[in-house]
Amino acid sequence: MPTDDDPTDLETRVPVTVLTGFLGAGKTTLLNRILTEQHGRRIAVIENEFGEIGIDDALVIEADEEIFEMNNGCICCTVRGDLIRILGNLMKRRDRFDAIIIETTGLADPAPVAQTFFVDEEVASQLSLDAIITVIDARHVLTHLDETRPEGIENEALEQIAFADRIIVNKTDLVDSDALDELEQRLRAINPLAGMMRAQHANVDLDQVLGIGGFDLARALDLDPAFLTSTDHQHDLSVTSVAIELPGEVDLKRLNDWLGTFLSTQAVDVFRTKGILAIRGDDRRHVFQAVHMLFDSQADRPWRADEDRTNRLVFIGRNLDRAELERSFAACIA
Repeated sequence: MPTDDDPTDLETRVPVTVLTGFLGAGKTTLLNRILTEQHGRRIAVIENEFGEIGIDDALVIEADEEIFEMNNGCICCTVRGDLIRILGNLMKRRDRFDAIIIETTGLADPAPVAQTFFVDEEVASQLSLDAIITVIDARHVLTHLDETRPEGIENEALEQIAFADRIIVNKTDLVDSDALDELEQRLRAINPLAGMMRAQHANVDLDQVLGIGGFDLARALDLDPAFLTSTDHQHDLSVTSVAIELPGEVDLKRLNDWLGTFLSTQAVDVFRTKGILAIRGDDRRHVFQAVHMLFDSQADRPWRADEDRTNRLVFIGRNLDRAELERSFAACIA
């Protein structure tokens, strides 16, 4: 492992930022800000999604950056070998980027991801973990922090806060100032050392996010003495995903009626919904996002001539009825 006297020190190793946060907190919004603002860094992106089909890769703006997608598994466990492989492949084109951002699934524990940069000798010799940035949904985070879990099952939202070097309290426009103050006190009780910023639409000073040298191995070991050796952790297996892909065009009224009913009756169980839709009579893609029962749809770029107008939706939560979701969404196709 590199030391202060090693020629492969922090000045020659590539800095890596781990971008984490629970489902729907605003990670992709922050990533898009990083990829579009003028900060002078060339960035490679690794994305990890929870589900059978990818949505986030299509939500990331089209940029010159290298973007790799990892689907159908959590980056902190089942696909960690893939992470090491992708990092290795990235380093073969080292001249094309200055830094790497890893956007984790909202259900990832960041600790095993961070562990990768210390326990894998080849990775540690070429890359340095710069910081863990955790994005918080100010409206919903306490619901997830206070959730009762069976013994031995991790609370990922709690882990994401505890291991953060920077905490971005996002969506502050959805709560009042007193609630924000109480929330920040709760967050500081969990992690008093992380820098904290308030934001709307993930609009933050990127100098406080990139190249900050924030990760402290000693603090990580204080939080988890087995940080460098333990690989055993268990997610809440009751959380699953349902992905739907259907060609055709969606009738907007039918879609709104269905989503309004579905999300209002199952909001507690449905943590996150996201998708790309083809709306009848509109030549633009529509990006759909929902966190619990708060949902929004925005017109995106025009569909390209070489693209199939295919609707893609992913639901993440508990007690999801795949057959019913597929049937009811299919009824929205014009």
